Amino acid sequence: MPFADLIATIRKTFVPVHREGWPFVGGFLAVAILLGFLSNSLFWIGLLATAWCAYFFRDPERVTPVSDDFIISPADGRISAVGAATPPAELGLGETAMTRVSVFMNVFDCHVNRAPARGKVARVAWRKGSFLNAELDKASAANEANALVIETAHGPLGVVQVAGFVARRIVCHVRAGETLGAGERFGLIRFGSRLDVYLPTGATPCVAIGQTAIAGETILARHDGAPAAALTRVS
Repeated sequence: MPFADLIATIRKTFVPVHREGWPFVGGFLAVAILLGFLSNSLFWIGLLATAWCAYFFRDPERVTPVSDDFIISPADGRISAVGAATPPAELGLGETAMTRVSVFMNVFDCHVNRAPARGKVARVAWRKGSFLNAELDKASAANEANALVIETAHGPLGVVQVAGFVARRIVCHVRAGETLGAGERFGLIRFGSRLDVYLPTGATPCVAIGQTAIAGETILARHDGAPAAALTRVS
């Protein structure tokens, strides 16, 4: 195998860990070492758990289609809902139903969240709530969540990080007034959850329920007149 190919393979296999994950990885490793004083078997179980934790907090590079006519998936996972829904009040987008696309993340998906489109963050709002199974439709309204409104070239877009039954911590790195590029990282949710995207007027969904989405790469929706091909950005 050529040296360049070997390096590429190593980079794909050993994906960087998101900074939010290092305290957890360190904690898992410490427990594994302590268990090792009791039993070799327990040590190896703890080491496997540590490896899973590092895998959970992986932060791979993604190649994002660059076009203001595309709306990109903000999360890895399964498309769990596509249809009309009233946006949550904290988004401030009114009571008229908007097209919503939901992406459900299980504990094996990468949980780094990325901006669905380029634009300025107009609002960031936190909502306290329950921790129902994030796959349930009512979780969008009942669960703890963090909502962002991004002013895009085609109008306001809402993206909501929804906590789940296992997920108890939502992380958001951006504030109102900041500008995001499509596919740019803006946060993550720990241990299973979902993201809801409320599309701007005129956007047409391009995905179906049950489809697997890749954060920063899968096109969830597009505006009429979108080009057949687009440039890309790596981040």
